[in-house]
Amino acid sequence: MPITFLGAGAWGTALAISAAQQGHDVLLCARDAQQAQALRQARENTRYLPGFSFPPSLQVAQSDPQRVAQQASRHDLVIVSTPMAGLRETLTALNGCAAPVAWLCKGFEAVAPGAPANATGLMAHEVCAQVAPQLLSGVLSGPSFAQEVARGQPTALVAASQQALVRDALVDAFHSPSLRVYANDDIVGVEVGGAVKNVLAIATGLCDGLNLGLNARAALITRGLAEMSRLGLALGARAETFMGLSGLGDLVLTATGDLSRNRQVGLLLAQGQTLAQAVASLGHVAEGVYSARTVLQRARSLDVDMPITENVVALLDGQLTPAHAVQALMGRGPRGEAV
Repeated sequence: MPITFLGAGAWGTALAISAAQQGHDVLLCARDAQQAQALRQARENTRYLPGFSFPPSLQVAQSDPQRVAQQASRHDLVIVSTPMAGLRETLTALNGCAAPVAWLCKGFEAVAPGAPANATGLMAHEVCAQVAPQLLSGVLSGPSFAQEVARGQPTALVAASQQALVRDALVDAFHSPSLRVYANDDIVGVEVGGAVKNVLAIATGLCDGLNLGLNARAALITRGLAEMSRLGLALGARAETFMGLSGLGDLVLTATGDLSRNRQVGLLLAQGQTLAQAVASLGHVAEGVYSARTVLQRARSLDVDMPITENVVALLDGQLTPAHAVQALMGRGPRGEAV
């Protein structure tokens, strides 16, 4: 199967390597000519995923979504591997593409400057419905670190779309002896899980960075899952999705794994770094930093209570110190667990 990746970050590169190792013809498209040339010369992504050589069937080009849209057929697969901030522009350029299209980014789109005061950020499939409603589209998500996928370590992902053709294409492209891909038609639940877990991972990194203990970490993850589920149900997701790979699975991985960039942000904030210092030290995008406010905006618009998310946003905005954020959570009044 011909597979085109639009975006050559760590995660897109890792999946491109995995697909090429399974015999697919893979084209990895970098954002500019200079990056594409560097990838071609090194035959690895020395900036975002060093140490993993490209298989022979993985080729590199400069990103041109409009050309991809014009040339792709129903037998191809297009993967948008940009950060959330680049999704709208890329999907707009892909409008009219005949091939199935899936994105890898996790988060809610930030509200545009000058938008009405009551505007809320959109999930990826909502962005697609605005700019390219005819696309056969979906998302590939789940608990996964790029290095482990590129290394061929066992991983499970979920392919979510309301269209069976897209789910089947993603399974055919990426299911392998080391990578299991499960199909799911609850794209709302899968995208909510992928967005909210990044915010909760910042909170868990903060908890661990302050040495609050394993009891506190377990409580934070569990109550975070409750927050995620409340928002998802309010948006029309199914409850069982949050007990699956894109809910509980991705939350546990991102909140506890040391390869998690969002967890690292929390750890660095607990050490006294500013948000700018923490983000700059990563060298990669930490989606939770950029989507936390949008997640909270969406929750408030639906009257969904998300106290952990609310305190993360206050921390990121400089309204709370790490210690005060913990005090605010622990000082909340008693309530039933189901609330």
